Amino acid sequence: MSLPLVYHDDYSPPLPPGHRFPMEKFRLLRDHLVACGMTTDQALLRPELCSPDHLALAHDRAYVERYCTGDMSREELRRLGLPWSPPLARRTVRAVGGSLLTAEMALRDGIACHLAGGTHHAHYDHPAGFCIFNDLAVISRYLLEAGRVHRVLIFDCDVHQGDGTARILHDTPEAITVSLHCEQNFPARKAHSDWDIPLPRGMGDAAYLKVVDDALNYLLALYQPDLVLYDAGVDVHKDDALGYLQLTDEGLAARDESVLRHCLGRDIPVVGVIGGGYSKDRAALAKRHGILHHSAAKVISCSQ
Repeated sequence: MSLPLVYHDDYSPPLPPGHRFPMEKFRLLRDHLVACGMTTDQALLRPELCSPDHLALAHDRAYVERYCTGDMSREELRRLGLPWSPPLARRTVRAVGGSLLTAEMALRDGIACHLAGGTHHAHYDHPAGFCIFNDLAVISRYLLEAGRVHRVLIFDCDVHQGDGTARILHDTPEAITVSLHCEQNFPARKAHSDWDIPLPRGMGDAAYLKVVDDALNYLLALYQPDLVLYDAGVDVHKDDALGYLQLTDEGLAARDESVLRHCLGRDIPVVGVIGGGYSKDRAALAKRHGILHHSAAKVISCSQ
């Protein structure tokens, strides 16, 4: 089986010169995976735009409409950290569609990865922290309401707490929110996930990997989910600009392989989204995000 990979050319719209969000990383990730022979551009699955009805499963309809039409206040755009533009609005809606398509492929094949996704700071009726619509919450609500799954577990390994996901899904007991994050980091006001695992600054590979392994051994047996949504943020890396943990490339690969093996070893389909990563070296950042996809391909090949 080849690894289903989801991407669209809409994913890297232009931002003002010098903007700190690395929007080009999605295009560079695609280029990296093609250049190393892992996939071809033709083999990548292209998603449709996410429908307003699907977005409204996790978001206020008035907020969805306001964002999509550009009717955003200055304060909302400040909290978001991104300027509004038609290409960015299209990219945002397309990327949620990409995460939904990735989930469909994972349910079909057991595993699939997105070349974007993990917008866990987006809240029910407002954006925050570069996140506009919360793909993790939309996937969860969509699949649960459709009866496609009975329980979803979100395993969020971004260095920042998945506060938006926790708040949107707080009244959805069938969606289990798990956040492993650096305790002293954005957001300043934390939400209450079902399972918050705050980590001290400076944690390196060995200690971090033990936490991941222990958490998965306990939580997957406890909840026995029908699907795992894995946010493989690379802002835990020692060279990231916005994180305070000290993982290496080898540590990231070991983490990703561990998560995927735990899931597939229990016959639990798993969706991989790339989450946060903010290094100024955009090419190095793209390769760092690609560790998820290389790890997934490795786990697949070892299981066949």
